[in-house]
Amino acid sequence: MKLYFAPGACSLAAHILVLESDLPCALERVDLATHKTAQGDDYRTLNPKGYVPALVLANGELLTEASVVLQYLSDQKPEAGLMSAPGTLPRYRQLEWLSFIATEIHKQFSPLFRPETHAKTRGAQRDALGRRFTYLCERLKDRPYLMGEAFTAPDAYLFTVLNWTGFVKIDLAPWPRLGDYLATIRARPSVERALRAEGLIA
Repeated sequence: MKLYFAPGACSLAAHILVLESDLPCALERVDLATHKTAQGDDYRTLNPKGYVPALVLANGELLTEASVVLQYLSDQKPEAGLMSAPGTLPRYRQLEWLSFIATEIHKQFSPLFRPETHAKTRGAQRDALGRRFTYLCERLKDRPYLMGEAFTAPDAYLFTVLNWTGFVKIDLAPWPRLGDYLATIRARPSVERALRAEGLIA
């Protein structure tokens, strides 16, 4: 397999899962501004969507969309416990989280990364994120991870997008539980390795 990633983008979640489950997977960096891969190829010829992650499977098939890539990687090593067995209620709860993170948190950040976004829109996006953060704090108040005591794929995704608060200057002080949550996940060896490999920490 080969994972195409951009430092700090949502592909970081997939990178974390590769390391968490010790999967054999090559990684190649993508410059999202130029759409060039580290080898100098036009990334859009591989993935016309132009964004990451993209996962090339052993048979040459291409998978895209973060929540799908996370599920696929998790299913390659079920014993790692990153996703529950298909057909079980915990699996559907994890899918519920992946969908919520993708649509209600990840996409709320997108306008904040674009300099042309109007100030009124920025304010509305920040307000929406604040409501989501409050909900997350309520759900995490009595558990270390989204599913309880165990780190799973949705945690890798949530960690990745919450990490963007630093880039868009959102102070998490009003939501201290989220700061603690980020610190807990950042302390995992797989997460530290992924952050270091992507140049996000020294």
